[in-house]
Amino acid sequence: MTMPEVDRGSLHALESHFIASEIYRREDLAQRQARIARLVSGDIVPRLLQLHKNIIPEALPDTQLIEVLAPNSADIGGLADVVLGSDLEAAVAYITVLSDRGLALETLFVELLEPTARRLGTMWDHDECDFIDVTLGVARLQKLLAIFNGTHTLPDLATKRRVLMAMTPGDQHSFGVMMVERFLSAAGWQVQTEIAASADEIVETAASDWFAVIGLTAGSTERLATLRDLIPELRAKSRNGRVGIMVGGPMFTAKPELAQDVGADATACSAPTAVLIAQKLFDLRVAA
Repeated sequence: MTMPEVDRGSLHALESHFIASEIYRREDLAQRQARIARLVSGDIVPRLLQLHKNIIPEALPDTQLIEVLAPNSADIGGLADVVLGSDLEAAVAYITVLSDRGLALETLFVELLEPTARRLGTMWDHDECDFIDVTLGVARLQKLLAIFNGTHTLPDLATKRRVLMAMTPGDQHSFGVMMVERFLSAAGWQVQTEIAASADEIVETAASDWFAVIGLTAGSTERLATLRDLIPELRAKSRNGRVGIMVGGPMFTAKPELAQDVGADATACSAPTAVLIAQKLFDLRVAA
């Protein structure tokens, strides 16, 4: 798999699809990016691009290749800093090296992109960056994923990036779904959120309007049975027959395998990660 050719101008132009206009047009955006760019250009980029000079045996078995090339915590932190800046060329070059040398996209997603999104969320939790900073970083991670999957050139990209977010019927905790909505909206998605809808109302909404992704949150294991019934019905009646479905909540964070158990495609452990998961589902299920 080879990274598609994308020039600097194209990278810049894509911002309008993957970052909400009210954030991308902020007056202080240039100052924010310049502050991080000084760190990126002086330290992080040279370290990431050192991979170009490393000689990796081409005949290694897949398992050994992953061990040699697998990103470590320093790489994840470095990529987080890069996507917080204004220039994605270093991130593109870094991921291209890993891809060209044999790491599959799924491995790159699991080992690098998703952990980087989690890292950005942790930085926000620890006040190392604010909401605008982490939003820009996560938005650019999803842009990288779209470039890898070739969906960044879809003519109707802006109109298809629609998400239905809903609380599982009976759930009482709205903080999670509202936080995910906030990050998705900031990352350029059109989001419709249902806080108190019944199962029938959620299905009716999915049947009447086209959504690329449906996100369902649940606060306790008591809602698992409801999800097992709701998700198959959503797949059967959704206007988008290839809709991607992600779930979130503390039990899925503790046991990610529960997502498959209830019939979902994926789970996200945090709001920033949910943005990247939504883009992955869009690329693999909607734009395929």
